[in-house]
Amino acid sequence: MTQSPSAAHAANTSDTRPIEDHPFAPVLSPDADIMMMGTFPPTEDKWAMPFHYPNFYNDMWRIYGAVFFDDPDHFRIGQEKRFDHQQIRDFFFERRIASCPTVKQAIRETGNASDKNLTVVTPVNLTEVLNQVPQVKTLFTTGGKATEVLYSLLDPIPPKSKQPKTNQMVSYPYPHTEGYELKLYRLPSTSRAYPLALDKKVAAYRTFFEKMGKL
Repeated sequence: MTQSPSAAHAANTSDTRPIEDHPFAPVLSPDADIMMMGTFPPTEDKWAMPFHYPNFYNDMWRIYGAVFFDDPDHFRIGQEKRFDHQQIRDFFFERRIASCPTVKQAIRETGNASDKNLTVVTPVNLTEVLNQVPQVKTLFTTGGKATEVLYSLLDPIPPKSKQPKTNQMVSYPYPHTEGYELKLYRLPSTSRAYPLALDKKVAAYRTFFEKMGKL
């Protein structure tokens, strides 16, 4: 029998890194029809605001600003190195976009926010979340790890070859959605560690939101 991530970690008695809870609650507009799903934020010393994608040098909110307002600094507070999280939250409700991490608890094996070295202890309870956003039929992930975590919720878990490549959409046969099948769209990571120019990331997100009727 395959060990769960938490059991596997507990078996490694030499590893004393703590299990951390995701610090931010999902943003769940009750009439949202698409939902963004990432993984885990950086350590608190890297936060520029108490909200999802809190690192000022992560380009998520620049991408949203460029896509929806033709201004990468739209959500930035003046010349400060932070974004206006209340404005972002209000925007999500206005545009009927939900945001929910795929990971509730995790261990940072190297002490940073790298998905490569993130051990997932407790994934999202997707059924519970979807019950709060009943119109959501499309999930979109912000990188490979989030996609991998969502696929781990399926039984049996499909092979990695069945996961969507970046900028692809696939059917996602989540067993607890009765009467319909979810769609899963994978978008590029907004981390600057991901080797793709900002303008190309903006173009990828713009294409997706056009397909979703948000632009």
